[in-house]
Amino acid sequence: MSAETETGTGAGAGATRIHNIGYRNYEGPRLGRAYARRSLYSQSLRGAYGLGRSAKSKVLPMILFAVMCLPAAIIVAVAVSTNLKTLPLDYTRYAIVTQAVIGLYLAAQAPQSVSRDLRFKTVPLYFSRPIERIDYVVAKYGAMVSALFVLTAAPLVILYVGSLLAKMDFVDQTKGFGQGLASVALLSLLFGGIGLVMAALTPRRGFGVAAVIATLTISYGAVSTVQAIAWQTDTIGAVKWLGLFSPVTLIDGVQTAFLGATSAFPGEAGPSAGVGVIYLLVVLALVFGSYAVLMRRYRKVGL
Repeated sequence: MSAETETGTGAGAGATRIHNIGYRNYEGPRLGRAYARRSLYSQSLRGAYGLGRSAKSKVLPMILFAVMCLPAAIIVAVAVSTNLKTLPLDYTRYAIVTQAVIGLYLAAQAPQSVSRDLRFKTVPLYFSRPIERIDYVVAKYGAMVSALFVLTAAPLVILYVGSLLAKMDFVDQTKGFGQGLASVALLSLLFGGIGLVMAALTPRRGFGVAAVIATLTISYGAVSTVQAIAWQTDTIGAVKWLGLFSPVTLIDGVQTAFLGATSAFPGEAGPSAGVGVIYLLVVLALVFGSYAVLMRRYRKVGL
C-alpha cells in the first residue's frame, strides 16, 4: 500500500488518494525466536562440515574428519586381528595425541562460522529478525561445540565398537569410553569458545585462522617445551602448574585428575585431584569468559 497527496484544485487541496499496489499480509504462523535460533544452529553446524555449501567447502572438513578416524580404525583392525585384551591407546589419550588435527579443524571452521558474517556485515540483518544477540551467540557457540564433539567423539565410538568386537572386557571398555566422552565434551566447550573468540575479533578470515593456530598449537608447544626443561632441571613441582597456560594441557590435567587418564606431561607428572580442581576452575572460567567476550563483541557489531 502507498499514499499519495494531491494538490490539484479539482479534488481539493490536500486530498489523499490510496493506491493498491498488490502487497499481501502474511497470515501464516509466526515461529519466533526459538525457531530462528534452532535454524541458525542447524545451519552453522551443517556449514562446519560443508553441508549445504559447495563441493570445495566440504573437502577440508571431511579430510580432517577422516584423518581423525583413520588411526582409530587401524587400532581396531590390529586389536581384532591379534586378539589384544586391551586397546593400545586409551580413550582419554586419543584427543591429546590428535590435538594438531583438532586445532587445524577449528582454525578452518571457526572463522568460516563468524568471520564471514562480520566481513559481509550481515550480523545486523540477523538482529533485524526476531532474534537477539544472545540467540546468535548461543547458536554459533553451540554449533561449534557440537561440530568439535562430532569430530572428537567419532573415533572413540570406533574404538569402543572395535573393543567389543575384539571381546575385550565390557565393563572396562564402557568405563573408558564414558571417560573419553566426558573429556572430549569438555575439550569441545573450551576449544569452541576460544576459537570463536579469536575468529570474531577480526572480519579477515586469514587473521582468524592464524590467531586460532597460535592460541592452540603454539601455546601447547611452548608450554610443553618449558615443562620438559623444568623436568630436566629437577623442578618437578613446576610441571603441573605450567600446564595451566595452554588449552591442550588444561584438558590433559583435568582428565588426569578426575578421569583416570595417564598424563602426557613429562614423567607423567600430572596434577593431583587437589590441583585438578584449579585446572577445572580455569577451564570453566575460560568457557564462561569466552561466552562473555562474544556477547560483548556482538553488542557492538550488531548495531
